[in-house]
Amino acid sequence: MKASALRPVALVLVRELMTTALLLVGVSAVVFTILSFSPGDPFSVLLEGQAITEEAREGVREAMGASRSWYGQYFTWLGRMFIGDFGASIRTGLPVAGELLRTGFSTLILTLGSLCITLLLAVPIALYAALRGMNKTSWTLTLAAYLVSALPIFWLGYIVIYFFTHKLGLFPVSMGFSGSQKHNWAYLILPILVLGVGNGTISEVIRSLREEMGRVLAEDYIRTARAKGASVWKHAFKEGLLIPVTEIVAAKIPFILGGAVIVEQVFNWPGMGRLAWQAAQDRDFPVIMGIAIVAAVFVRMGSLVQSVVYVAVNPRASKE
Repeated sequence: MKASALRPVALVLVRELMTTALLLVGVSAVVFTILSFSPGDPFSVLLEGQAITEEAREGVREAMGASRSWYGQYFTWLGRMFIGDFGASIRTGLPVAGELLRTGFSTLILTLGSLCITLLLAVPIALYAALRGMNKTSWTLTLAAYLVSALPIFWLGYIVIYFFTHKLGLFPVSMGFSGSQKHNWAYLILPILVLGVGNGTISEVIRSLREEMGRVLAEDYIRTARAKGASVWKHAFKEGLLIPVTEIVAAKIPFILGGAVIVEQVFNWPGMGRLAWQAAQDRDFPVIMGIAIVAAVFVRMGSLVQSVVYVAVNPRASKE
């Protein structure tokens, strides 16, 4: 790629990264404020089962180095966050960054795998409907995809576990995933399949991609390319497929992460969803803050990829 073509992409990338930094500060401030003014005291977790007194609570605060004012605690946490220190878990005392790295990688595998399943199912149906029109086959495939997308993801997960575990016996009853187990790839299949099918994105991809591809195929330059015998897909790929798919995926990342929380609970998947669920029950504020930041990064990375792809296809968009 020429330097002139890289310049718009670099410009948008720098602009998006600056916006991401500001957004993360805003997200951290809002989440920290909500947690600080929510009922209860996270330090009481450490004193669970004991007769909690104000002296005991203050002793725990001083031992953990927490400021008395909520904004003092926030600015202390914010300064440490910029150097990669998210503090320690109130429940376990372990560094939050290590837990986020471990569980974040598991969640990344789950979400990326589910996106691949979604696109492998939705893109062929959308392209077939755009090329052939809404015939009997298109209607059947589209209706089936819409019905599957409407299924509750927790219900779909339990049905899949019941069918493949109890009926077919292909998987053990415990759907755990750990490094000590053999054939770990087998434990990846069902959670990724359930999230990929039941995240509600398949129907959106089919509808939007079918409309965009149909519009692009009706453009004059596509008709001219077809008349000259040139490859229609070569001309329609960027505008009719690449841009719509990245836009939809970027918009659906928050919903996929929400579905991942449910799937991780159903399949005992050691990801951020389970960690967030446990941290919410324990009122483990440092862990909750770390998860909020990582989730915001995931969402912004989707928007960043969308912007980069759009500018790479249309460099003039960087000036908008």
